[in-house]
Amino acid sequence: MSVKVNHSEDIQTYFCTFTCFNWLHLFDITNLYDELYKWFNILKQRGNQIEGFVVMPNHLHLLLFVNKNENVNKILANGKRFLAYEIVNRLELLGHHEILSQLSNAITQKERERNKKHRVFEISSDIKACYTEEFLLQKLNYIHNNPISGKWNLAATPEDYFHSSATFYTFNKQHPLINLTHYKDSGIIYNASSPSGDDT
Repeated sequence: MSVKVNHSEDIQTYFCTFTCFNWLHLFDITNLYDELYKWFNILKQRGNQIEGFVVMPNHLHLLLFVNKNENVNKILANGKRFLAYEIVNRLELLGHHEILSQLSNAITQKERERNKKHRVFEISSDIKACYTEEFLLQKLNYIHNNPISGKWNLAATPEDYFHSSATFYTFNKQHPLINLTHYKDSGIIYNASSPSGDDT
């Protein structure tokens, strides 16, 4: 379950997840992948690094190295706002009025008073600091296997799925749309164990 926590550590890698409202396949329906890569590149221009990622039809997993001048909560909030605007715009252009109605009906009265018109994403994002290399590798493996696990079956192997960093880590081959940073090149020295003693 996602919990809203304010993360403020300077220079830290985070495992981040956010999901389209009601698990609707909004990334796929609107073919939003170009905007997601645009957002990734904006993050890099601001001094952050993409260490791993997978974009699924209805959610995103990201290993994000955040520089000392940035805040991961603000990064995700701004990113979701930017992406939500484009999703709504594309749904309107595609004539998906039923989906737009569903997103509109999810808005609370207080949100309407603040002029919010659609709920495109689930309210909370999942953000976990990667204090140990073991935890980071666990999440990286999870990210890369997401497209071939469970119901998805989006590719034969992790490396066959385009919207992922799997090929970068397996074959040392950069993704054509985003310049990735290997987690070992971030300069972080990982603890033997997490501060709480629990990496889950």
